[in-house]
Amino acid sequence: MSDKQQIDFTVDANNLYREEAITDLKVASIRRMIPITADGKDDSSRSPVFFGHTQVMTPQGPIPLQAKLPANNLTEAIATFPQAMETEMARLVQELQKMQAEEQKTQRQNDSRIIVPGR
Repeated sequence: MSDKQQIDFTVDANNLYREEAITDLKVASIRRMIPITADGKDDSSRSPVFFGHTQVMTPQGPIPLQAKLPANNLTEAIATFPQAMETEMARLVQELQKMQAEEQKTQRQNDSRIIVPGR
């Protein structure tokens, strides 16, 4: 690999978090990212970050959903979880519809290139 293609694996010691997982064993999985210092102690100068996770079953199998939760504590994370997942689901559906439209457009373009003798 050339120098420009090197991956920087340097750990940002000023941006460390300890992960804590919370679940209701049904739908919700919430990760609380607790800021810590380089020596592993809690860093009270920074706020925790929350991420919500769930999955939706489809005929093609499960689709994972993940979104950052706008919350400052676990109570807020639990309260914002449903709306965050609904928003992420809507974004995913829109993205899939866009991909399908592009695929159909490409297919129509490819079909129009078929040369039929006698026409």
